Amino acid sequence: MACDVVALGEMLIDFASRGTDAAGYPTMAANPGGAPCNFLAALTKYGVKTAFLGKVGDDTFGRLLIGTAKGAGIETKGVVVDGSVFTTLAFVTFDEHGDRSFSFARKPGADTQLHFEELDLSLIDECRVFHFGTLSLTDEPVRTATQKAVAYARERGKLITFDPNLRPPLWRSEAEARNQILWGLSQADVVKISDEEVDFLWKCSPEEGADRLLRDFGVSLAMVTMGSRGCYLKNARALCSAAPPKVKAVDTTGAGDIFGGSAVMRLLELKKAPSELSQDDLGYIARFAAAAASLSTEKSGGIPSVPEREEVLARL
Repeated sequence: MACDVVALGEMLIDFASRGTDAAGYPTMAANPGGAPCNFLAALTKYGVKTAFLGKVGDDTFGRLLIGTAKGAGIETKGVVVDGSVFTTLAFVTFDEHGDRSFSFARKPGADTQLHFEELDLSLIDECRVFHFGTLSLTDEPVRTATQKAVAYARERGKLITFDPNLRPPLWRSEAEARNQILWGLSQADVVKISDEEVDFLWKCSPEEGADRLLRDFGVSLAMVTMGSRGCYLKNARALCSAAPPKVKAVDTTGAGDIFGGSAVMRLLELKKAPSELSQDDLGYIARFAAAAASLSTEKSGGIPSVPEREEVLARL
């Protein structure tokens, strides 16, 4: 069965801080995630057929990730299992606002060891949308695999969506991170980017960042997320902003990914090219995506935190 959206990238375990135990030692919850999987989980929850391309280790966490993705309805036949490397682990701690800081066990992680020759290209052949981020651009061989997969998808006329998902600890330098993000932007039709990533790249406002994406990179639809302040969407015809519902955030992990997946779902529902969307269309996308992302922060983890469609619609 053909999938509408295929994402390439990382499956990983987010170990989220959960305070201390009776002896005073830190405790952590193991949450299945990875930005592309969180993105697909939102799409799948809302009725879109999806598939993932990536690599995990032949270990407990790799099996947990595949099982979780399958349980969420994501096609996993494109997941390679490699017994020579461990599944990547992320360790997430939170401040009093629920905002995160990261460290990683990824030297190397299984996701970085994916080769282009291991990809099930039939999934890309059959899809409508191809999605990627930058965690698959930090190291070889997955960087080359990603670049070749993006070229393969573009040559076949697929809609390309991109989320920088900047994680500074995974890069050897800020310059390398910036260069790879800029390459990703140059390949994409639709970009979901955070205000922090806009500031990292250009030291400018979200609005100016959206302008740069359209003007300098040929992006058809720019979507800038701003945390609790909502989002800003712009194409060549229109612009729109939306504020999310008020929530008590306990874990913001995956919220941006869920925004992106929800937005692409609404875009597919509209059956229009991103460049042809009206202001009403942008509002249709922005309000739902902002609400879905906000509501997801009331739960822990990425994949498990996607709210039901009815929950989102009730808060619009």
